[in-house]
Amino acid sequence: MTDKHARNGDDYEVVVVGGGAAGLSAALVLGRARRRTLVVDAGEPRNAPSAHMQGYLSRDGMSPAEFLAVGRAETARYGVDLVRDRVVDATRAADFTVVLAGGRTVRARQLVVATGLKDELPPVPGLAERFGRDVLHCPYCHGWEARDLPTGVLATSPLGVHQALMVTQWSKDVRLFLHEVSEDRLTGQDLRRLAAAGVTVVPGRVTGLVVTDDRLTGVRTAGGAPSAAGTVHDLEVLYAAPRAVPRNDLLVRLGAELTETPFGSYPVIDERGLTSVPGLWAAGNASGFTEQVINAASRGYRAGAAINAELLMADLDAAAGV
Repeated sequence: MTDKHARNGDDYEVVVVGGGAAGLSAALVLGRARRRTLVVDAGEPRNAPSAHMQGYLSRDGMSPAEFLAVGRAETARYGVDLVRDRVVDATRAADFTVVLAGGRTVRARQLVVATGLKDELPPVPGLAERFGRDVLHCPYCHGWEARDLPTGVLATSPLGVHQALMVTQWSKDVRLFLHEVSEDRLTGQDLRRLAAAGVTVVPGRVTGLVVTDDRLTGVRTAGGAPSAAGTVHDLEVLYAAPRAVPRNDLLVRLGAELTETPFGSYPVIDERGLTSVPGLWAAGNASGFTEQVINAASRGYRAGAAINAELLMADLDAAAGV
């Protein structure tokens, strides 16, 4: 790797915050473009609870841990530095100054935020312990593996209706547990679609899971027959939509313009991933809620290529006195 732009060991052309699919993809492109690049990764991938990831062409079924290990090895081949640390502060003047939790301070001409988001699950006892196993959130990620099984959908908002309808593509035995949604919030169209799809609507709150021999066998709803302890509904899979919490502190700190969505606040970006702050980029789930692994990698690639072009043109203009 050519360090023609390096001034010292803590000066980089690009710092990438987050070592998931988006961050590593950006770093891979930048490393291959001979850019001095640092990836700072806290080691908290969103999909860590899942044993496998699906829907990524040529990597379908690979474990998330193996996928990231391969990505780190690939970027290292091109001289990209990777440190296990957390960014605690960043400021921008002519360049970005980035402070790590371990005490190191680094500088970068461009900064990529690929910190993703975290999932906050509904506070149902036992739910978090089984998340990524038989408590799922995305049928595109897990529907094939859970096909034709007795399935429940836990509604924490009216969007639970949409999730239940989608799940019927993979199972015809689907029950929608209204949980935090009152029946009067379902529209006539909701009820007609649910009936047409064969979805059973179950009112009342889910109070816990039933687990037998380390596998989900049912959920319990509060009160009513057959006992005061509640009613047990047999099933083997439960979809639960977590509340998405974007890890956008760094973007906020640097003054990036954000937009509110039903899934949290995300930066306003152009088609390449550039935020409203010059030199500040967002990729993966830091840029939007719906980025699956393959989409996140694509976002990172696009940002990496755009950053290389930005740096090249800036240097040429400086040399030409423009």
